Amino acid sequence: MASVEISNVTKAYGQLETIKGVSVDVSDGSFVVLVGPSGCGKSTLLRMIAGLEDITGGEIRIGGRVVNDVEPKHRDIAMVFQNYALYPHMTIAENMGFSLRLAKKPAAEIQSRVAEAARMLGLSDYLDRYPKQLSGGQRQRVAMGRAVVRNPQVFLFDEPLSNLDAKLRVQMRAELKELHARLKTTTVYVTHDQIEAMTMADKIVVMKDGLIEQVGSPLELYDHPANVFVASFIGSPSMNFIKGKVSADQKSVQTSDGINLPLGAATALAGSSDVTFGIRPEHLTLTDEAQGIPVTITNLEPTGSDTFIQGMIGTQKIEVQLHQRLNARIGDTVHLNYATGNVHLFDASTGIRIN
Repeated sequence: MASVEISNVTKAYGQLETIKGVSVDVSDGSFVVLVGPSGCGKSTLLRMIAGLEDITGGEIRIGGRVVNDVEPKHRDIAMVFQNYALYPHMTIAENMGFSLRLAKKPAAEIQSRVAEAARMLGLSDYLDRYPKQLSGGQRQRVAMGRAVVRNPQVFLFDEPLSNLDAKLRVQMRAELKELHARLKTTTVYVTHDQIEAMTMADKIVVMKDGLIEQVGSPLELYDHPANVFVASFIGSPSMNFIKGKVSADQKSVQTSDGINLPLGAATALAGSSDVTFGIRPEHLTLTDEAQGIPVTITNLEPTGSDTFIQGMIGTQKIEVQLHQRLNARIGDTVHLNYATGNVHLFDASTGIRIN
């Protein structure tokens, strides 16, 4: 195992800079997820760690060793790709042991390592089969097994679950976490799925446009997002954002429709300052008309255990997740409340969180 240190790394293709001075530390044995929308630079950064992309500037260290100019095969890393990249003419055992054969390891050692990896991944009964005879989830296990047998210092995963159906992704997330708990190998994992990031990571690195927006544990990012982008990206359904102005007494946010949204404490902002009021859908609850904020229902989605409401606060959209069933129809008005401790406030012009 080894730590990974990324220091002020940049990547440019001619005049186009895609990674803009990124710095992040991945501690020994940790599971770090790089997350962000398509084009944010997360896969490019992963490929630079692997040595598959040249670094324009900055420095990458693996286990304390600068690897900027080290070939991928000498970095002691193993990478799992989105498309499995299995050899169709080789059996599962041959696929998993291929890198060891290239390294000219003894046959007995190859057989032993492949058997152990297959046992961990539930593939022992499939070693004589070919990739076309396996399901998508089993093929992904083979790709992981091929990485495991190498016993690398660092695992790199590039959106390995994106080709699987929703149910299988949930299963494979659990299996990956169990595998990491067993091996304790330093892992860097790339995904655009914030649910994967929240459920798997020790630390999340949120990226946008080649820059890091915030780094922290899943719950740190959920509870204290640094800006509107992180707040919108972490959490499902996404946080609600309502435009308004801070009242003169700093105790509420007033929308353009004249609706008051209470605040739990003074904001240290001058009255009438433009802000974005944030509240997560799951933090809204039903209340009676006298106390609540009126919301006109535009859509209802009952799921059995929960009811999702899309509606309008005046002229602004809002989404609500109720942990109950609701006897209502589109066009009805319901009244909502929230604990003021769950309110997030952001500067309207910069999007930065106001503490």
